[in-house]
Amino acid sequence: MYILIDGIPSRYEYEKLARVFFPDQKMNESEADDPGALRIEVRRKGSRLSSRLRLGSSEFYDEVDAPEELAQDRNYCELTIAQLLCRQLIRLTGFNPPWGLLTGIRPMKLLRMLTREYGREEAERRFREDYLVSEKKLAISRRTIVGEDKILSLSKDNSFSLYISVPFCPSRCSYCSFVSQSVEHAAKLIPEYVELLVRELKITAGIAASLGLRLESVYMGGGTPTTLSAEQLERVLTATAGYFDMSGVHEFTVEAGRPDTVTPEKLAAIRRSGVSRISINPQTLNDDILRSIGRRHTVAQVYEAMDMARAAGFDNINMDLIAGLQGDTLASYMHTIDGVIALEPASITVHTLAMKRSARMVTEHIARYNAEGLLASQMLDYGEKRLTESGYDPYYLYRQSGMVGNLENVGWSKPGFEGVYNVFIMDETHTILAVGGGAVTKLKQPGVNNIERIFNFKYPYEYISRFEEMMARKEGIRKFYDQFC
Repeated sequence: MYILIDGIPSRYEYEKLARVFFPDQKMNESEADDPGALRIEVRRKGSRLSSRLRLGSSEFYDEVDAPEELAQDRNYCELTIAQLLCRQLIRLTGFNPPWGLLTGIRPMKLLRMLTREYGREEAERRFREDYLVSEKKLAISRRTIVGEDKILSLSKDNSFSLYISVPFCPSRCSYCSFVSQSVEHAAKLIPEYVELLVRELKITAGIAASLGLRLESVYMGGGTPTTLSAEQLERVLTATAGYFDMSGVHEFTVEAGRPDTVTPEKLAAIRRSGVSRISINPQTLNDDILRSIGRRHTVAQVYEAMDMARAAGFDNINMDLIAGLQGDTLASYMHTIDGVIALEPASITVHTLAMKRSARMVTEHIARYNAEGLLASQMLDYGEKRLTESGYDPYYLYRQSGMVGNLENVGWSKPGFEGVYNVFIMDETHTILAVGGGAVTKLKQPGVNNIERIFNFKYPYEYISRFEEMMARKEGIRKFYDQFC
């Protein structure tokens, strides 16, 4: 099936909205004669705003006249047309997306912007009525924004955070969209990669110091950083602590995501390097599901990794879970939530599965898509109830394209254990200086939403072979600050 959109030139947002209902369908104007295509015609003619939707024998047409004072307001007109289209798609499919018109990954950023402009009560009304966000999602947003705002107040105009990328994993998970290399295929690259990563840390630290930037948080992710040996981890982490001014750092996190990569030696090396927070990610406490998604660890290894981390002295441990994994049931997911809460980690991040590009839903699969979304929603509802009862509060929220049920990811924590880097990067609060393969430096102009990006090469072999070229690009950091700051 294809999605064909005609009418207003700025069609991108309408395309994204259509894909909420028909995930990952192609846009292809050359297939205009396809009788099975979803046809959308959105128009703005004078003050008349209209949307026409056709799929097979189903057709909907709605129009409205914009008030005279708003007829030339492009934002108002495009929002109104999106509302017409969204309601037509709901009638066509029977699916009512809980986030309404919102297709971006940062709904909290929009709510915060509306609150600054209109005040809390009016912002929430617009969130609900203009953007068609459900009461349930407004409620979790209302709770989350309180935790986010506390963290955002820590950031200053000269603040930045550091991201360190280790794009290696023991194996590739079936749902993963990140750039990473399995260790079996890339082990020979790791020693040289580590040496160059340390060099890039030194270069980046020098740039940050020369610009008078203040480091707020450090996050080492990937991939799975703990695929490195204890010695390699300690080399990178002690270099980080040695090259950068860590005096203002609120949090130093390392992803120890795969329990089967966690050892006492690695944890000791991480601890000696000044890391304050680690993440051990079971995703599920169901061995059958773990095997089906390509995770090579067992549930028993999750418990072993947690015991080792506590023995190493870590009390700030995050655990990641995924709702909506293929084959998972509500009962199994409830077991996972209850089991992870019983381990009493400082924070728990609940993700909703984001569907891969191959998981296409066409017209005849609407019922199955709705059922999967309903199940994932029930999983999140149970998790929210149990986490709240157990003393966890939501502190950040974001979304991804293609999420089952058009749902969300939420970070939950016990008071005082919020992951500050997560909030900074999702709000795009300040500059993120990033090092390593696939890393993207995001330069934030203080006071406005302008962001410029500097990309590192994605794959480890490119990172190694074209290292000097990347380091030349990093001079763009100085140019950015000379221009805007």
